[in-house]
Amino acid sequence: MTYITRLIEKNITQTLNRGKSVLLLGPRQTGKTTMIKHAIRPDITYSFAQASIRQRYEQNPELFERELTFQLKSYPHPPIVCIDEVQKIPRIMDIAQHLHDDKMARFILTGSSARKLRHNHEINLLPGRVVSLSMTPLLYSEMSELTKSLEDILLYGTLPGIILDSDNATREEDLLSYVATYLEQEIRAEAAVRNIGNFARFLQVAAGEAGKQLNFTRLSQDIGVADTTIANYYQILEDCLIVLRVDPITDSQTKRRLIKSPKYLFFDLGIRRACANEGTGLQQKVMPELFEHYVGNELINQSQLNHPHVKVRYWRDSAGPEIDYVLDASHQFIPIEVKWSDKPRLTDARHLIKFMQEYPTSKMSYIVCRAPQPYELAENVMVIPWQEMNRVFESVE
Repeated sequence: MTYITRLIEKNITQTLNRGKSVLLLGPRQTGKTTMIKHAIRPDITYSFAQASIRQRYEQNPELFERELTFQLKSYPHPPIVCIDEVQKIPRIMDIAQHLHDDKMARFILTGSSARKLRHNHEINLLPGRVVSLSMTPLLYSEMSELTKSLEDILLYGTLPGIILDSDNATREEDLLSYVATYLEQEIRAEAAVRNIGNFARFLQVAAGEAGKQLNFTRLSQDIGVADTTIANYYQILEDCLIVLRVDPITDSQTKRRLIKSPKYLFFDLGIRRACANEGTGLQQKVMPELFEHYVGNELINQSQLNHPHVKVRYWRDSAGPEIDYVLDASHQFIPIEVKWSDKPRLTDARHLIKFMQEYPTSKMSYIVCRAPQPYELAENVMVIPWQEMNRVFESVE
């Protein structure tokens, strides 16, 4: 299969060259293992995704340390060691720290879930030694050699294995298999979800509600579980890197009643659709929502890759005005509206203008849409094509 060069390769290489190790987290099938194999080419590799290897060291991590230490002594310089799915044996992190501190190796530690790493306070995250990076589905700028339409992206998502397959039937089969074998089995097992039926219903509803303002009470009534359980289910999906949380801006200088509940985006639109069990015959009326979802994913993924100090948020007044996304660079706000139109009108910018009036740190705003060329719609309001949405980061100081 064709290998697609990933932008994160540069971040990993620079980190390793500084003598640091890397903790690379990302959902399954985003291409972590393939990228490391092709671009980084570690000297030694272990994969705890393989049951035989995992079982060998699970009960006896000291055996892993002895075997690895013996291998390392044969290298004239500290080699690069890749350990895939490290969260499956968290005690390995202590061994990695010891060997890193003794300058015997540099590590690339990958994982498809942050749940055990985030919630087990006994786990060593190698503070000061490891740089944490995020692997995402393909960014648009990584797909320059692919001829995929926007509609195809919204329908099938941008996982490398899916987007490189030319047969829509097998793409759909693979997406459904992802949901069945990973989301509905491994996440349940890892999170110890007791009621499988409730979680399955939640997963379908959560996919359908992705990108919308959440009402935990209404969702709990629809699914038949407590709202605290709904909140816990979302936390599970977030920890397992399946959803991206978008928090609201809640401070107002004019005493507006701002919405304080988060929005959740599924990390990939193909996986979202498979979870929602919507089939491939999506109607045109839902395309604007999917487009807004996709733009949100791109903004979050680009900020993680190139602007880690920038947070992607949203803003909504309970009286109605709303900004789809706001880049928050230490309270320098850049508001962004997403429009399915290819010819946005001045009325489409009214909430952007209102937002900039309320938040004086906002110097520029954007409408991301299907326009073929960028242009200035009003003072400090730029219209940009979705293919060029990375330009919104040019205003970040």
